[in-house]
Amino acid sequence: MPDIRPASAPPVVIPAVQTERERLIADTLFEGLQALDDDRLMTPIDDNAHQRFQRVLAMDPANEIAVDGLNRIVVRYVELSAEASRRGLFANAEALLENARNINDKHPALLQAWIALESERNSEDLFFNLDNREFNRRSQGAQLQLANIAAQAREHDAFVLITAPNDELARWMFLEMRDALGGYRLRGNIELAGQTSIRLRMPDN
Repeated sequence: MPDIRPASAPPVVIPAVQTERERLIADTLFEGLQALDDDRLMTPIDDNAHQRFQRVLAMDPANEIAVDGLNRIVVRYVELSAEASRRGLFANAEALLENARNINDKHPALLQAWIALESERNSEDLFFNLDNREFNRRSQGAQLQLANIAAQAREHDAFVLITAPNDELARWMFLEMRDALGGYRLRGNIELAGQTSIRLRMPDN
């Protein structure tokens, strides 16, 4: 007779039940990552990434996602500081680095960021922070400002860095400056950011 044996019963997998604490940690991490993506780093007071990651670490001190989130906030502050510094907004740049230092004063990106800020602050470059509304309207006042800045660029043989909210506005600004100088070959570049500004980079001595 064939050897007939009863089939083994399939293993029963009982799903793990997530505890209230685990749900709270998961939800808080998700909200923290959303805030980080939206640049709500330490503000507003009751709705920011830093607060949420700290809340998670109070419940789970070894939570790797929360620790990484805090480090990402530091890196983002360093990036924002560099953007402000490039536009000559040195007080803003310093305040952003102070925020980063308050989160993690031993983060490896901080030392180089402070050195870069001091280098920018000590440069002889000229900075012009401009009125977004005037430039969005392409007003006559904006055109006059561009002509004046272009004349200074020619005088100093400076490289022009134009920052504007969109590519169309930045290109208009560059063309206005070039046309104001006739046949002078204006050297420059553009980058996109919320605040309209121009930086004249002085040539190396």
